[in-house]
Amino acid sequence: MEMVREVRNNSWERAVKRRRLLLSWLVLAPTAVAAYFMAHVLPHRGVSALGLFVVLLFATLFAWISIGFWASVAGFFSLLWGPGQLLVTKEAKTKPVSVSGKVKTAVVIPVYNEPVDRVFAGLYSVYRSLQEAGGLEFFHFYILSDSSDPDIWIEEEAAWHEFSRLLDGAERVFYRNRRVNVKRKSGNIADFCRRWGYRYRYMIVFDADSLMSGPTLLRMVAAMEKNPTVGILQTFPTGINGATLFARLQQFANHLFGPMFAAGLHFWQLGDSQYWGHNAIIRVKPFMNHCALPVLSGRPPLGGEILSHDFVEAALMRRAGWGVWPAYGLGGSYEQPPPNLLDELKRDRRWCQGNMQHLRLLFARGVIPAHRALFLAGAMAYLSGLLWFLFLFLSTAQAIFETVVPPAYFPPRHVLFPRWPVWDQGWAVILGITTAVLLFLPKLLGVLLVLLKRRAKEFGGGPKLAISTIAEAVLSSLLAPIRMIFYTSFVLSILLGRKVGWGTQQRGARGTSWGEALRFHGAGMALGLVWTLAVLLTNRSFFLWLTPILFSLILAVPLSVWSSRITAGRRFHEAGLFRTPAETAPPRELLWMQSYRGEYRPFASVLSKPGQQGFLMAVVDPCIHALHLSLLRGERKYCPQVLERRRRLRQKALDLGPDGLLASEKRQLLCDPSSLAALHEAVWMISDTALAANWGLCPSPGLCTAAAGA
Repeated sequence: MEMVREVRNNSWERAVKRRRLLLSWLVLAPTAVAAYFMAHVLPHRGVSALGLFVVLLFATLFAWISIGFWASVAGFFSLLWGPGQLLVTKEAKTKPVSVSGKVKTAVVIPVYNEPVDRVFAGLYSVYRSLQEAGGLEFFHFYILSDSSDPDIWIEEEAAWHEFSRLLDGAERVFYRNRRVNVKRKSGNIADFCRRWGYRYRYMIVFDADSLMSGPTLLRMVAAMEKNPTVGILQTFPTGINGATLFARLQQFANHLFGPMFAAGLHFWQLGDSQYWGHNAIIRVKPFMNHCALPVLSGRPPLGGEILSHDFVEAALMRRAGWGVWPAYGLGGSYEQPPPNLLDELKRDRRWCQGNMQHLRLLFARGVIPAHRALFLAGAMAYLSGLLWFLFLFLSTAQAIFETVVPPAYFPPRHVLFPRWPVWDQGWAVILGITTAVLLFLPKLLGVLLVLLKRRAKEFGGGPKLAISTIAEAVLSSLLAPIRMIFYTSFVLSILLGRKVGWGTQQRGARGTSWGEALRFHGAGMALGLVWTLAVLLTNRSFFLWLTPILFSLILAVPLSVWSSRITAGRRFHEAGLFRTPAETAPPRELLWMQSYRGEYRPFASVLSKPGQQGFLMAVVDPCIHALHLSLLRGERKYCPQVLERRRRLRQKALDLGPDGLLASEKRQLLCDPSSLAALHEAVWMISDTALAANWGLCPSPGLCTAAAGA
């Protein structure tokens, strides 16, 4: 059964071809009309080189937002009338779940210097939910750590050991830390597949902030069993745990508009969908056989290792004949939004580079047209920021030019009548209204759907829902120009050859300081001021059209700071605004996770050293020390020069304590069983009180005695 491949030209493929043909007409025909209107808005009917370029930019952007509009419309009617028969999770949603005992599924959780309490709280919630649903026996869990921070590394080991002890999960929950972070998350998953993939029919990929209910996991496995030609089944996670105003804004929009947009993507994509890298189930054998990532020729940022692996893996799975399906409406799938605008933009900088790399795969052999379009759409998510900036900038240049430079009523060649430059304000208004409809009507459809489904109470009631939607539209409109400026800089920096690293993603509630906001937004704010002055001094009527954009850029710093505040998010919450179903009636998985985090203690120790203690505990605490040594691979032979360096490093640690070592030096000691064992023995033999205090052993004689007894 595992090697069954989909038959080409089956019923769903024929249906999706008809739907995409319809989508093409729905997008291209209005775009042509809008471009015609745009040409007639310009003073010379768009016949100049600058005018033609402005019209081309506008047509591209109009087509881009039209795709999102029609996805929302299709989703609205799909949720209103039902999805029909083309839904692979339909039976799993409506019938009792039955999974064969022979089917084993691995839940893999790649982590990289993440908050350990959040990772294991989420794991605890999933574990308990599966236990309650009666499906725990079908699942194993793997914490796949790429954490390079030595304190976090040791804390992960201690948390895993305590978790396994409390829940009797030693034979079901596994942990490993990779010494070398090759290819980041995709390399982490590939390493799992090489080591343990042959044991499992499916794997469910999590992010560190993922949370899924046990019934949903079982339904996903059942849907894969029922549809043996599906290679990847992607859920649509909803946002939870947002504390700052920015995070609450994002998760409100995600809960309100996300289901409709997800249904729309299902309508237009069916089995040619995308994979987002998490909260999805994957058939392991075809993934291992067909989804190895290529290394792009050339140097980063456009060459080298592929930064955004998920779209490429979906394209490779589909190229091999396996379906990639969205599992919209399944529910029970969650993630945590970024806490502030700057953290979202830092994440988007990495995604931008990865999606720009996808353009090099646009014409790769064997990739089906639908996934070529998805590669292009992924890049357009960021290129559209550059295109919007160029459109607005060139439109401004056109307006200033027509005001400052005297018009040439008579061209060089002889004509009977003068050429009058005319700005058609009426058509401009019609065009503006049409664009606004494409942008904001999906929001109204989302609200209408909630009202028709009688779900307004889940969002705080009808009046609060209306106020929240208006507030979301205003705040999102203010943040959009700021994102436009950053996306423009991202694309330009990539084209100039500047690559980006892969740091730890910030998931906890964190506010943005005024200094940080000024450093990141200062250039955009200055641009907004100069732009405003230039338009005000030359063409005040055109300034009215640009007011929302310029106003947003000038207020970027206070907007970024204010939206990052937990206090602002709390005020909106207390007012009943930006409420979500997960807050109104919290799922039990969320309550279990919060309970575990509240009771989580990384180390139970009598040591007096404050702060992160992972490395210190691995050296001093006998239990943590023994646990870490048991998880290291076997002893290796080193040349005399390396042994001497390690001896000097141990002496440095004894003399200066853990605070005197670099993170890289701590990791060297943690990776060497002999050096760590020797350091452990030497620390407990210290007789000097000051040196012992560096290791938290002797702040007082009484505590020193207690620590020695431990």
